Amino acid sequence: MNYSGEVGLQYHLQIRPGDVGRYVIMPGDPKRCAKIAKYFDNAELIADSREYVTYTGYLDGEKVSVTSTGIGGPSASIALEELVKAGADTFIRIGTCGGIDIDVKGGDVVVATGAIRMEGTTKEYAPIEFPAVANIDVVNALINTCKEMGITYHPGIVQCKDSFYGQHNPDIMPVNYELTNKWEAWKRLGAKASEMESAALFIVASYLKVRCGSTFLVVGNQERAALGLDNPIAHDTEMAIKVAVESLRKLIKEDKEKK
Repeated sequence: MNYSGEVGLQYHLQIRPGDVGRYVIMPGDPKRCAKIAKYFDNAELIADSREYVTYTGYLDGEKVSVTSTGIGGPSASIALEELVKAGADTFIRIGTCGGIDIDVKGGDVVVATGAIRMEGTTKEYAPIEFPAVANIDVVNALINTCKEMGITYHPGIVQCKDSFYGQHNPDIMPVNYELTNKWEAWKRLGAKASEMESAALFIVASYLKVRCGSTFLVVGNQERAALGLDNPIAHDTEMAIKVAVESLRKLIKEDKEKK
């Protein structure tokens, strides 16, 4: 079904083939798109529709884009599907997260190697036994960039959920028994942080056979706060954005060398 009324025009993102590069940075917040686009050469606003804002420009001579996803798995999966239809094949999600592991502090960066599918979107793509795993090329680019920048980073599993307040105030929820028990399991299993989009992006990327990874600024860590430990709070995403941009440069260079 072509809901847009125009062949090739994506219904939600309002983009066409040729509007975006094969490499795309995906923040959640539409307001971050202009901030990210400043790192591109000759960036232009391509579309602004619903929660989806798209800019396209160039990095090292390669056409690249930034598209916001909004909050959560449903809108993120729509963005990824429509970007792939428009020609993109390599994605880096950049966003914020809350720390789970006690060593993860506000201001640090997390690189997701995989995601816990505690959300609903992926169940409409894959059986629950199928893992949500980041692409190894993207993960390696992100980790190597963090090392070169000399920043504190944590590679590992992130938890993805649909309810922000279910994470922060599980006791008020009717299913608090399930939320609390599973949260304790994630802690014991060494999960690094909690966020909302990566599970959906990783599963959809696996299905569509494209590359996707994620990196986050840690805003704070509720586990550290609960234990009375130092719990710095950070909101400036600039460092995480730089990690994503420099990682794209690495992927572009590697892909050119492979050719």
